[in-house]
Amino acid sequence: MELMFKTGKGRFNYRVGAIIIHNGRILMVKNNRAPYFYSVGGRVKFDETCDEAVKREVKEELGVDLEIDRPVFLHELFFDEGTTKEHFHEVSIYFLMKTPENVEKIICASVDERGSREELCWIQIEKFGGYEAYPNFFATELMRLPTSLKRIVEIRNR
Repeated sequence: MELMFKTGKGRFNYRVGAIIIHNGRILMVKNNRAPYFYSVGGRVKFDETCDEAVKREVKEELGVDLEIDRPVFLHELFFDEGTTKEHFHEVSIYFLMKTPENVEKIICASVDERGSREELCWIQIEKFGGYEAYPNFFATELMRLPTSLKRIVEIRNR
């Protein structure tokens, strides 16, 4: 069971994301339904550590086992979903992953929760701000990754 649930005021979502960097680029995901890019990752399941969750999500989306380097960001986000206008309170932990030598040969074979086929895209970190991509704080924060966990609170709507 994924740690996402509805409340009387909206939806709570607990997720993890993988930061996979190679040659000044970050690996992101896109599907044919949405106009934006998003990080590799997904929801944490009940009784699963966030470390276990990010490794599972990487395996599901990329088909490879990657090791965690370190947790980098704790992101708390309050927003209204663009289409449904449903209010979300989301907590995400983003992990820097150790990058294997053959990372550019990884092929995505996953689909999103609505069944849309996903594809992998490498985005130049210095040009990240020019894309519609989430989390959008990557545009500034990836240029200087913190050495310890950094908390970011983003309130778009409340």
